[in-house]
Amino acid sequence: MIILAVGMPRAGSGWHYNFIKELMATTGCDDAREIRERFGLKGILTEVNTNIGVLSLRRLLMVSIPGLIGKTFVIKAHSGPTIWLKILVKLGLFKVLYIYRDPRDAMLSAMDYGARVLSKQNRPNAFSHLTDVQKAADFFAEYVRDQGQWQTLKGIHVTRYEDFLRDFEAEAKAIIQFLGLNAEDPEIRRIIEKNQPGGGVQEKQGTHFFKGQVGRFREKFTSEEVAALNERFGAALTKMGYEL
Repeated sequence: MIILAVGMPRAGSGWHYNFIKELMATTGCDDAREIRERFGLKGILTEVNTNIGVLSLRRLLMVSIPGLIGKTFVIKAHSGPTIWLKILVKLGLFKVLYIYRDPRDAMLSAMDYGARVLSKQNRPNAFSHLTDVQKAADFFAEYVRDQGQWQTLKGIHVTRYEDFLRDFEAEAKAIIQFLGLNAEDPEIRRIIEKNQPGGGVQEKQGTHFFKGQVGRFREKFTSEEVAALNERFGAALTKMGYEL
């Protein structure tokens, strides 16, 4: 079985992915990086977070090969669901967990991260071009649409970043239950404690975790910018459970 940890960018997806990966490691499952090497998936899965990218038929079939011969491993994605993934979920080959965040905070986080990497490392990243709120909104529009699709997809586990941050214990146990693990197992308990917010684990390579504050966009964006975002994404924000 393949465990797919999907997340909206800058929504704690690295934290979410690493937590799931550590939980699954207690079962003796395979390391996705070793699967990547052994099955020639270097062009499909990225090196650090084994991100599959677009959930196309070709990519899904490629990573399904080790799953079909009994391998279990955890991979990551940021893209939206496809008909091919839905079929594989129904067949029981994929188990999907999704995390999302208030897009307004995610946009601010992406803008900050892009500028910070460009300033400190003198090289652009995927967010460095998000130099104003309009560009960030255009960039995140796709992920807002994706969230609506993930939210309504049956048979997957959905976590809201703000809940993951505020009540990690409860959200962690819900994930553990979805994965079919025992929350009272001593090793599982150790992983829960290790991944608690503020425990430092979010600073690991591949998490890109920096501030993670809830509602910070209200302090950093102008009232006009907030109003424009609310007008553009209002219906989606309300469905996600966020106040305008």
